[in-house]
Amino acid sequence: MPQARRKTPFSGKAKKQQLQCKKKNKTLLTTTSSGTSAYDVLSLNYQPGRSRGGRDTNRYALKFYRETDEELKMKKEEALKSLNPVPEKEMEVDPSDYFPKELSFPKRPPWDFNMTPAQLDAQEQKYFRTYIDDLQASDHWKDMSYFELNLETWRQLWRVLEMCDVLLLIVDVRYAGMMFPPSLYEYITKEKKSMILVLNKVDLVPASVVAGWREYFMTTCPGLRVVYFTSCPGYNLRGATSDKAGLQVRRRKGKQRMCAEGATKILEACKDIVQGEVDLGSWERKIKEETNIEFDDEETEVGETIIEKADTTYYAHEKYKNGVLTIGCVGQPNVGKSSLMNAIMGKKIVSVSRTPGHTKHFQTIYLTPQVRLCDCPGLVFPSKVPRPIQILMGSYPIAQLREPYTAIRYLAERVNLPQMLRIDHPENDDTWSPRDICDGWAKKRGYLTAKAARLDTYRAANSLLRMALDGKICVWLRPPGFTEQREKFETCEELKYIKWVQALTADDQVAVLSSSDDERSRSDGDEPDDDDDSESEDDDEFTAAIANKFAALAGDD
Repeated sequence: MPQARRKTPFSGKAKKQQLQCKKKNKTLLTTTSSGTSAYDVLSLNYQPGRSRGGRDTNRYALKFYRETDEELKMKKEEALKSLNPVPEKEMEVDPSDYFPKELSFPKRPPWDFNMTPAQLDAQEQKYFRTYIDDLQASDHWKDMSYFELNLETWRQLWRVLEMCDVLLLIVDVRYAGMMFPPSLYEYITKEKKSMILVLNKVDLVPASVVAGWREYFMTTCPGLRVVYFTSCPGYNLRGATSDKAGLQVRRRKGKQRMCAEGATKILEACKDIVQGEVDLGSWERKIKEETNIEFDDEETEVGETIIEKADTTYYAHEKYKNGVLTIGCVGQPNVGKSSLMNAIMGKKIVSVSRTPGHTKHFQTIYLTPQVRLCDCPGLVFPSKVPRPIQILMGSYPIAQLREPYTAIRYLAERVNLPQMLRIDHPENDDTWSPRDICDGWAKKRGYLTAKAARLDTYRAANSLLRMALDGKICVWLRPPGFTEQREKFETCEELKYIKWVQALTADDQVAVLSSSDDERSRSDGDEPDDDDDSESEDDDEFTAAIANKFAALAGDD
C-alpha cells in the first residue's frame, strides 16, 4: 500500500506570517481608547503576501471605515425609489458646509533632532490614535465621510509640507469645492509658505464655471494663486469631444505634446512667488523648446524614492536651499497629480492609474536643475462631503463598492441619464429609479450574470460610475451664487485664458456647453457608440492640427 507523501516542514515563524496575512486580508478592526472594538476599517487595494526586498507593498494601502450591514440594506431599498431631479441652483456648493473649522487634518507633532527614530515613531503613533479618538467623540463624527486612516500616508504629507517652498494643491474643477480643505490653506499660510491651487481637467466644464471657482477661491483665501490645467488640451485629442446625446468623448492621439499652456500658467505663478530669488529661466526655456515636440505616450522614465520602512525622518526647512525651488504636489486620489507632472515634464515620468492611491510612495523629480517636484500619495482629507460625491470624485475604488446605487442616484438626479445613454425603461414605465437606470444600461450593453443570465445590475452601475469618473458622463458643481452671476462669468476677461489652456476649437466649446442642457431634444435614429474603444473612420482620418497658443500669448500681458 503506497504511503502518503511526507509533510514538508512548516516553521512557527512561517505559520505566524500566514496568519498575519489572512488577518490583514480581512476587514480590520480599530479600537477606541477603552480598548473595545467600535468601527470596522476596510483596507483597500490590499495585496496579500506581496513584498519586494523585504518591503511591505501594503504599507500605504488606503484605509476607510466600512458601512454597517444595516446601512447597506437601507441604501439598497432606497435604490428602488424614484428619482427627484435637482434644479441647477441646488448644484451650487459652499465648501464651508463640508469643511467646518473644527475639522482639521492630522499635523505632525512637535519634534527635535535629539529624538531617536523609535521615539518619534511612538510619539506619532500615539498622536494619531488620539486624533482618531477625538474625531469619534466629536459632534461631526456621524456626518463624516471616508477619509485616510493610514498613518504612513499622512507621514508622506508631512514630509512634503516640510520640504516644499511652494505647495501645489491639485483639485478636479468639477468638484473643486469638495476637494479644497481650508485647514491646509491655513496651515501653509501660518508656516509663511505659498500655495498655488491648480484647477485641473478644465476641458470638461464650461469656462464660465472655471472662472466662477477662481473668483470664489481668490476672494475667500487671500494670497492664494489660482491657475488652470488640463493634460488633454485640444491638440492632444482627435475627433469630436462629445456625441449628439451629450456624452463626452476624449480620444488621445498616439503622439502627445507638452501641455505648454498649463505649464506656463504654473511657471508664471512661481515667478510671482520667488520674485527673482531663484533662477527659473531654465524652466521657461524648457517650455519654449518642447512646445511642439511630440513624444510617445508609452515612454516611461520613472524617478522615485522608495521608503522601505516607517518614514520617521525629519527635515529642517530652508527656503530655496542651494538655489532650488521645491514644489510639493498634493491632492486627493484621481485628481490627476501624476498626469499633471507628466504633462509638465513633456514626457511620461510617473506611472498613471485610475485606481485611487496608485501613487504609493514619496517621489522626488527634478524638472530642471533649479526646480524640484515632490509628489505625495493621494490623500482623502477629513470632511463632511457626502459619500456619493466622494465615489464620483474617485476617492473610493469603484470596483470595491458594496453599494453603488446611491452614487447612481446622485448622478441621475443631476444629469438626464436615460436621454444621454438612450436607454429604454426595463418595465416600460415613465418613472425612473437608480435600479431602473442600471437595468436599462445592462440590457443595452448585454451585461448578464454568468449562471442565471439575469441583468447584471451591479456591473452596469460600475460601468456608469467609471464613465462619470473618466468624464464621459460629466457633472460639475457650481460655486455659491453662480446662477445669479452667470452672465458676469460668461462675459468676463478671464475666459480668454481659460480657453487658451483648454486649447479647444469653437465647435468643441459649443459641445461642452450643450452637454449640460438636460432639456436638449432627442435626435431620432441616432445611436451612441456601444463600444467605448471603437472609433469611426472619420476620427482615424482626423488630422487637422490645432495651433498651440503659446506663441500667440507669449507677449500678452
